Amino acid sequence: MIQVTIYRNDNRINAFKLSGHADSGPYGYDLVCAGVSAVSIGTVNAVMTLCDADLQIEQGEDGGYLYVQIPTNAVDNIEQVQLLFEGMLVSLQSIESEYGEFIKIRTL
Repeated sequence: MIQVTIYRNDNRINAFKLSGHADSGPYGYDLVCAGVSAVSIGTVNAVMTLCDADLQIEQGEDGGYLYVQIPTNAVDNIEQVQLLFEGMLVSLQSIESEYGEFIKIRTL
């Protein structure tokens, strides 16, 4: 199961973590994993490219782990970053509502 943790501070997303594997299908055909990966990596790429934000990123070598944090120093386009992160959360929640046995989201 993929565990998604959203970390908020003052009602803003300041980090998120994805861990685990969906195991909803054979390797290479796991649609839940592919969807979650596309949404999360697409968001990271969008934030870095469109907002020129330098995120702190940790990834597992074999997949199954992604931790992304907004740096503690000020990000110029923080409202845009937040909008993209909130959009990511909506997309992940849509996946969870359809495939809840393979993905769980919690907010801290």
